[in-house]
Amino acid sequence: MTSTIPAGRPSGKGRQAFWIVMPVAVALGLLVLLLATGEQASERNSGFHLQGEVAPLIEGPTIDGGWFDIDDQRGQWVIVNFFSTTCVPCIVEHPELVDFAEAHDVMGDAIVVSVAFDDRADNVVEFFEENGGSWPVLAEGTEQIAVQYGVTGVPESYIVAPSGIVAGRFIGGLTRADLDDAIATLSGDGA
Repeated sequence: MTSTIPAGRPSGKGRQAFWIVMPVAVALGLLVLLLATGEQASERNSGFHLQGEVAPLIEGPTIDGGWFDIDDQRGQWVIVNFFSTTCVPCIVEHPELVDFAEAHDVMGDAIVVSVAFDDRADNVVEFFEENGGSWPVLAEGTEQIAVQYGVTGVPESYIVAPSGIVAGRFIGGLTRADLDDAIATLSGDGA
C-alpha cells in the first residue's frame, strides 16, 4: 500500500527542516524590520535619566599609565564612550571617534574618554595599539562607572558639556558627524 502526501505539504525530513528553517526565517525577517525602522544616532540623543545632571565621577588610571578625572575637564566638551573590544558596532565606530578626537584636539574644545565595559585591560591595550586613539582610556575598575551612568550595553556614549552637565547620549554606534552636530546644537550653533 502506498501513501500519498498532499501537494505542498512537507513530509519526514522535509517537515523537520521546515520547522527548523521557518523560525529562523521569521527571526531574521523581524531583525531586518527592526534595523530598517530603528532610530538614527541623532534621534537617540534625548530624554534619559542623567540629562541635565552633573556628570557622575569618572576617575582612575588610564591604559597609558596616566590618571583621568572628568572634573579636570571643565571648560571643554567630553565624549564619554563606553565600549568593548569584542563589540562589532564599537569597532565600526572607533575610526569615527579617532577622527573626532584628532579634529577637536587641534581646536582644543572637546576630548574623548573611553571606558571599557566588561573587558580585559590587556585586550583594551592591544585594541588601541592596533586601531589608534590617543585619548584617555580606563580599562580597570570601570564597573561602578558603568552603573552610575546606567549603561546596559555598548556602545553607549554621553556628551558632557563644558559646565560638567550631561547634555546628550547616544545608544549604539555613532559618527563624527553625529557628535559634531550634537555639540553644535547643544552649544546653540546648530539649526
